[in-house]
Amino acid sequence: MSKRIAGPEIERLIQLLAKVPGLGPRSARRAALHLIKKKEQLFAPLSLAMGEALQKVRVCSTCGNVDTVDPCTICSDVRRDPATLIVVEDVSDLWALERAGAMNVRYHVLGGTLNPLDGVGPDDLNIAGLISRVAEGGISEVILAVNATVEGQATAHYITDQLSGLEVKVTRLAHGVPVGGELDYLDEGTLTAAIKSRTTF
Repeated sequence: MSKRIAGPEIERLIQLLAKVPGLGPRSARRAALHLIKKKEQLFAPLSLAMGEALQKVRVCSTCGNVDTVDPCTICSDVRRDPATLIVVEDVSDLWALERAGAMNVRYHVLGGTLNPLDGVGPDDLNIAGLISRVAEGGISEVILAVNATVEGQATAHYITDQLSGLEVKVTRLAHGVPVGGELDYLDEGTLTAAIKSRTTF
């Protein structure tokens, strides 16, 4: 049994920080100590920003992106090409593609991939919303920008089958995305090349 090194409030802070992806118990302790040392410059503003985010952040009812408005800023942007839709697994993938600036289009966030072993089926993802958006008309191309994993490819095949009765071109990312690679970890140049050399699915 490990000794408690600080008060319960600090221990709780460390435990919560350790749940953030990329932070284990040791990193969480370092982050908590840094926040405490920089109480006025960092801790207080961070606490305020997190409180505001908790109150204001919304999930876009159109695409699944996160923003403080619904529909989100991307869906509301009239300068974007409404005829092209990029389908991604998660919001982090959407943000990665936006950082690359490869295309000025709209997105659709699935919220994951099909994974029968983990009990994730089509009804657990935002696939019905995608089919509805395409069925409404006005979309000529759907780009499947899912990760090159077994689950990602299975999801892409399922979506392609679901869209087969609709008049829409379905493409997927091509060169530049390695098998087993995840979009959020790729550099902007690789993502741009993958978008520009997409192929028919």
